[in-house]
Amino acid sequence: MRFRCSLALLLLALAAGPAIAGQSIARRWNEELLIGIRGDVARPPIHARTLFHFAIAAYDAWAAYDTLGATPYLLGHRVGGFTCPFVGVPCPVDIQAARDEAISYAEYRLLSERFRVNTAGGPATRWLYGIMESMGYDTSFASTDYTTGSPAALGNYIAQSVIALGLQDGSNEQGDYAYQHYSPYNPALYVFSSGDSTLIDPNRWQPLRLFVFIDQSGQLIVPGGTPKFIAPEWGNVTPFALDPNTDLTRHERGGVSWPVWDDPGPPPMLDTLDADSPSSRLYKWGYELVAAWSSHLKAADSVMVDVSPASIGNLPHYPITAAALPAFYDLEGGGDRSHGRPFNPRTGQPYVPEYVPRGDYARVISEFWADGPTSETPPGHWFVILNGVGDDPRFVKRLGGEGAALDDLEWDVKAYFALGGALHDAAIACWSIKGYYDAIRPVTAIRWMAMRGQSSDRALPHYSPLGLPLKPGYVELVQHGDSLAGANDENVGRVKLLAWRGPTSIRNPDTDAAGVGWVFAEKWWPYQRPSFVTPPFAGYTSGHSTYSRAAAEVLTRITGDEYFPGGLGEFVAPRNSYLVFEEGPSVDVRLQWATYRDAADQCSLSRIWGGIHPPQDDIPGRLIGRRIGQAAVDLAERYFSATAHVAAAPRAPATPIALAVYPNPVRAGRAFTVQFDASLAGHAAELFSVAGQRVASAAPADPR
Repeated sequence: MRFRCSLALLLLALAAGPAIAGQSIARRWNEELLIGIRGDVARPPIHARTLFHFAIAAYDAWAAYDTLGATPYLLGHRVGGFTCPFVGVPCPVDIQAARDEAISYAEYRLLSERFRVNTAGGPATRWLYGIMESMGYDTSFASTDYTTGSPAALGNYIAQSVIALGLQDGSNEQGDYAYQHYSPYNPALYVFSSGDSTLIDPNRWQPLRLFVFIDQSGQLIVPGGTPKFIAPEWGNVTPFALDPNTDLTRHERGGVSWPVWDDPGPPPMLDTLDADSPSSRLYKWGYELVAAWSSHLKAADSVMVDVSPASIGNLPHYPITAAALPAFYDLEGGGDRSHGRPFNPRTGQPYVPEYVPRGDYARVISEFWADGPTSETPPGHWFVILNGVGDDPRFVKRLGGEGAALDDLEWDVKAYFALGGALHDAAIACWSIKGYYDAIRPVTAIRWMAMRGQSSDRALPHYSPLGLPLKPGYVELVQHGDSLAGANDENVGRVKLLAWRGPTSIRNPDTDAAGVGWVFAEKWWPYQRPSFVTPPFAGYTSGHSTYSRAAAEVLTRITGDEYFPGGLGEFVAPRNSYLVFEEGPSVDVRLQWATYRDAADQCSLSRIWGGIHPPQDDIPGRLIGRRIGQAAVDLAERYFSATAHVAAAPRAPATPIALAVYPNPVRAGRAFTVQFDASLAGHAAELFSVAGQRVASAAPADPR
């Protein structure tokens, strides 16, 4: 079995794995986190949260020693109802060494908690222990008393605080992120059957029943079962920059309040009582486009397309209404209305056209952006892209492209913090929309409409106003003499699609390609493995579109340049050795992007070619991601410049005040004593548990 290289080979020949010599300690631990994600269950919003928590730990461990005004995010502050007391740390002799040590202990403890059990059910922290051992750190050191000046204790305290934050942030981490109220409205579809006879509501998500479910990270999850919706109640999670006063809407469904962030309103829906309504027409058009683009997934395609920035990218605008979607996409040719760019502004030279078969391009981007087996999932993928940018020798690490160049560690912790916050918010907003609107996926919609017939002509066979629209050359009726007609013409009149033939046409993925041909529409497959088919959560809105545009905004802002270093990012998919579940591509395919936004736009289109999303899922995700990315950088920059508006716990004077609390531990309801070695006149005393909960608050009777 062939396994595709991970996306860490992206753009600048960056190799996956531990960081190379000369890279910062934060980068080293980010690589370890990405390794952990690749080996874990593919749960994109959960991994986005872990990436953000990783970024908090690294940034706060760095900021705790900053003398130029940077503000920690969690230390000394209240975040989402969780308070993290912090009285400052003594200035170490070697700040760089202290930061490295604090970050290492913080990330070791945090990642050990998040990956404490691997997918096989055993301990998953052995590789993390090896990293600490290789750096000479003692993992048995467990003190959290950072006031002693120990960077290791500070790291332990930060990890303890981030873990405690996570246990009360609405994610239900302690319950393995299980949801409390959601239940699927539609019964499961057995994907190897013909059509969809179990669907109740053609606007609601439908679970898929499989022989075996292998998720997009290549993990065996449910042998012979039905994967559950991942994180439908993720809107309950504490965000980073999303504002509950302006960005949050609450809806009621089933007697439950559903928080929806950046609510785009419902997608176009199929009105079963008025199948010719504007909403119904848009619904049918969107899934017809998905079916038509499936015809582009040819192993041998005579249509050649230029995939360089000379022809793709540089979109002038997005449609802002559903009614404007058909004019934005090319239903027959594929892609969107982007203009490309004649010149590379960083070199002054023209972008060189790169012509490849359209079938190879569509298949490669479908797999590349899907983050197939051994994937770091979409949030982790954008950390890989960020790391690649930072490694490029042409890139100067100036925050926002201005001021003096930052050292590697300062750049990494600040960039990770901004990107982590944006991707965390993108997950919260996108999955809150998925959970509430609970929208259908193409594999369900196309099969269900095909069973009803065609909706274009009452005079033709198999007419239903709820059927698929006919499109000559793409969506037709089986005719006499067709290869699909059957021995006795029993299939004449059924709806057929010119589409990818599906995984059942592949015996050996190393040598076989399914190709494109006429297939029964009620047996249509997305361009995916038969053990995966479609991600186990609702479609609207597209997670890839939301994550990618948010990340593109962050990279544009923090680098101070919308372009990749040198004006060109690249990834090469080698001939006949890149695609995972069929042979291909037939030629080397060099993916190229001028800007981060161009890369994000290509990612969005890849999910339509892959049969995962219709256009109505795509554009709202891009628009939401754009807002989220900008807001995340705005907030992150305030922490970097010490202007964050946060409810901070009072900082101690420069000389730490020692205190004694006894008896310790103490049972609930029992009296205890707190003594200080300096005057606290005019101040209140607050006592917190190790979990960050306030135990007591009072003005001391005795100032000593």
